[in-house]
Amino acid sequence: MTDRSPDSGDREAAVDDLAWETTDSGIDYTCPGFDVRRDDVVLPDGTETDFHYVDEPAAVVVLPFTPDGDVVVIEEWRQAVGRVNRGLPAGSAEPEDDDLAAVARRELTEETGYEAGDVEHLFAAEPANGLLNSVHHFFVARDCEPVGEQDLDFNESIRVDLADYEELLGDVVEGEIRDGRTVLGVTRYELADRWR
Repeated sequence: MTDRSPDSGDREAAVDDLAWETTDSGIDYTCPGFDVRRDDVVLPDGTETDFHYVDEPAAVVVLPFTPDGDVVVIEEWRQAVGRVNRGLPAGSAEPEDDDLAAVARRELTEETGYEAGDVEHLFAAEPANGLLNSVHHFFVARDCEPVGEQDLDFNESIRVDLADYEELLGDVVEGEIRDGRTVLGVTRYELADRWR
């Protein structure tokens, strides 16, 4: 929704006053999947400092429904939290990717062995824009059917399962599912019709 109040222009000018000036930028560390970038910046009060963040490509997150209405979910080991994570298939775009819907289809098939009949963009979000610059594009995939084996990356440990949508939603609401992308995708999907 666009703010059309008389003072909205004043607030926009105030936001501009918050901008940092970037004087230099470089990669401090590179690993598979992301870089750690350092920006030299000047703050609005004139203070010179540096700021580090994760620099990673756009990602897709897929809410995939079978023809019966079940959701294709994955269980994946997540080293950062030391446990198996239950959630939605997701993956990063490659530099040559210019069609995010095609990336969503590819990641779904690679991680689950399922192929989507139809893919629709739901929304985009910046999941942690204080720590990383990635934008996650959420898609709803329908008529997903198993077509073959998974084609996992060397550092992916993923098990595929089906979930009843209402049970998945209940697990999100009750906090049983802690994966942020899944929580965001399922709740936004659930609310989407209310805002149309």
